[in-house]
Amino acid sequence: MNKISSLREIEVRHCHSLAEYEECVRLELSTWGEAIAVPIPIFVVAHHTGGQILGAFHGSRLIGFTMAMAGVRPGQQFLHSHMTAVLPEFENVGVGRRLKLFQREDALRRGFQLVEWTFDPLELKNAYFNLARLGAVVRRYIPNCYGLTESPLHAGLPTDRLVAEWWLDCNRVNSVLAGKLPSVSSAERIAVPSDIGELKAGNRTAAARAQDEIREQFQRWFSKDYVVTCIESRGVTTDYILEPAASIAGLALPVSGSKGAT
Repeated sequence: MNKISSLREIEVRHCHSLAEYEECVRLELSTWGEAIAVPIPIFVVAHHTGGQILGAFHGSRLIGFTMAMAGVRPGQQFLHSHMTAVLPEFENVGVGRRLKLFQREDALRRGFQLVEWTFDPLELKNAYFNLARLGAVVRRYIPNCYGLTESPLHAGLPTDRLVAEWWLDCNRVNSVLAGKLPSVSSAERIAVPSDIGELKAGNRTAAARAQDEIREQFQRWFSKDYVVTCIESRGVTTDYILEPAASIAGLALPVSGSKGAT
């Protein structure tokens, strides 16, 4: 049971010291395990090369963090947000959103227009947060991005990932952050079993079969220049909503692979 009565009790700020990075590592280990955790030196490198180490503090206690690294492609600098974690007892009270909003403010202040991160398409709650609460869009799918791991979160499945693109100051993101979801024009759907978490825990064969089908659909629609813009619960399934790139309200996407916002 957390002891937050108001989000005003939470301070979000940059982390600077090795002791604070050590707290971040403890939190990532408790969240993902050793298989995919990164050590303190990576936090140090991220800090000194233009990235971000952001912490959410309740008093002196670190209860969440975001770690991002600076990236560059031809014509575009961006931040790759590699990890965001919140202590279980402080989940679902807005700490993660506070971290991402601080990340956005800091990135814009430093001249970044884009933050990217990867996420598991089978983690539907996280997908909803990325798409419906932050306004990110998706048009890339990376099969088995991090290889097979022993993390219980992955249940022995390939670590397939979608790539979220958060265009920080576009009309779409500004509207979503203001609580106004853009309208959807012509759309396609990719249905994910809403009980996919239970399948991963109890029926790996069924979960692997579902993952294979979902991967094929994402790759097919992305090859046709469709973009994931939203997610919708429909009871037994939760559907990703995909629209043609040219029709997305509030955002004119650059050509895939090019990083210049239009």
